[in-house]
Amino acid sequence: MARYTVLDLAAWKKSGKPFAMLTAYDSTMASVFDQAGVPILLVGDSAGNNFLGHENTIPVTLDELISLSRAVVKGSERALVISDLPFGSYEASTQLALESSIRLLKEAGAAGVKLEGGVRVCEQVRALVNSGIPVMGHLGMTPQSVNAFGGFKVQGRDSKADEIIKDALALQEAGAFAIVLELIPAKLAKEITETLSIPTIGIGAGINCDGQVLVWTDLMGLTPKPPRFSRAYLNLRQEMAEAVGRWVLDVESGSFPSAKESFD
Repeated sequence: MARYTVLDLAAWKKSGKPFAMLTAYDSTMASVFDQAGVPILLVGDSAGNNFLGHENTIPVTLDELISLSRAVVKGSERALVISDLPFGSYEASTQLALESSIRLLKEAGAAGVKLEGGVRVCEQVRALVNSGIPVMGHLGMTPQSVNAFGGFKVQGRDSKADEIIKDALALQEAGAFAIVLELIPAKLAKEITETLSIPTIGIGAGINCDGQVLVWTDLMGLTPKPPRFSRAYLNLRQEMAEAVGRWVLDVESGSFPSAKESFD
């Protein structure tokens, strides 16, 4: 079966069908999520603090995301794979944004890229779209700007709401095919979603976005201190710790491996 495309997202927006997007950083998890029917896999720079051990997303490099994206593409069959442009790979110029995005498509096989910011990155968005590269926007709490925001805080309250609406309209006009809305008031997300003709994808932005995205380690209960907006559908951290603990005890007691797990 063919992979989902950006045209499918547009059709879902038009029909009012909500859709899911999930992060993925390796081929094994990508294959599981693909099997489960997740239509969009985001190789996010959230790998920085959920996979690579960093405090935030800023240290993640383009080479790292190319490697992770390649694994996700290889591990999936149907999902639309979108890769983040990491901090420092697109801000300086349209040429830099093009070079970085081309690498993600050619070397990793990603179907499109995601970048953070509104009006300030519209020149890059136009250049990428004009070159045939699908672009997903990202507004609200943009993790690459965590130092400027003073931490992970809700954005778009009071007078800042109009600025986010302006950014969303600018991204749409520049050719973005969808926009992630992170950590903004639900009322504002609803207004943006109803205003735009392209899909919105919420994370901590309420129920009225066209789609929803979560970091997969939050979804599975692996994150020790998950964000308020997430929901754990498993307590996988506890289950894995218990399973590994049983194996350690079997090794220490001499009951693993047994004859069944050995060869003549």
